[in-house]
Amino acid sequence: MAGLRSKGGLAFFAVTSSRPALAARALVVASKSDTEGALTGAMIALMLEHLGLPVVRRLGLGPTLIVRSALLSGDVDVYPEYTGNGAYFTGTEADPIWRTSQSAFDTIARTDAGRGLVWLDRAPANNTWLIAVQGDLARREGLATMADFAGAVRRGLIRLAASTEFVESPAALPAFEAAYDFHMPHDRIISLPGGDTAMTARAAAQGISGVNAGMVYGTDGALSALDLVVMGDPKGAQIVYEVAPVIRAASLERDPRIRPTLAALFKGLDAATLRGLNAGVSVEGEPPEAVAERYLRLRGLIG
Repeated sequence: MAGLRSKGGLAFFAVTSSRPALAARALVVASKSDTEGALTGAMIALMLEHLGLPVVRRLGLGPTLIVRSALLSGDVDVYPEYTGNGAYFTGTEADPIWRTSQSAFDTIARTDAGRGLVWLDRAPANNTWLIAVQGDLARREGLATMADFAGAVRRGLIRLAASTEFVESPAALPAFEAAYDFHMPHDRIISLPGGDTAMTARAAAQGISGVNAGMVYGTDGALSALDLVVMGDPKGAQIVYEVAPVIRAASLERDPRIRPTLAALFKGLDAATLRGLNAGVSVEGEPPEAVAERYLRLRGLIG
């Protein structure tokens, strides 16, 4: 589904109709099949185990709709989800409530409460669609926000690499154009069929085919390894995607320590931190669980 924030592969996995025997006494922690999902899912599992709770991991279960369905059916107890995906769960993508942090969180939390789900405290990092500009160009022209970017487009300075979806979806590039009053000429766009931001970021950083700007997500790991400047979106043209643990209410009742324990974790996951952690997997090639465990130990969140 267009817009659903689930970075990485979209392979589908079967969802079992009943939970494993072990899960009758264990909390099932799942994630989507993407780098950030695997990282944050592993962190949740490790934090719950630190509380002494038995955990079954189903990390990399599949794309958004597969994992969401497993949570609703009770096959999964908790997984990390993005607030902005609530716009697609409720069919209200055009509503401006999804373009501010608090209203997006409050809306999906209130809606999901009626489904027996609880949204715990979210990370202060917006993993939405953004545009990053080659560092040298950004510094030379003083580009820091989409308003600056719009001016650079009007001066003919920008050549953009982006997915076809980003170029065509009303919620993506057209939303930026409307908010910041510019038009990106199609002959200055290198349009790719997939949504791999590693490719668009690398093209911008390396100047491939004359590209100097690329579609990215706010917490992409490649951003920490490449000299790119992410353009801020002060007008809130894009839906806000902040990651948070979503847990079944009955599962949360098992231990009152779950809420504050996971809050202590997610409050530290700002954009810079998530970029660095994602880079450990996507750039350095480390297993997500290893990156997650090292971070939690360094922060003193687990012993």
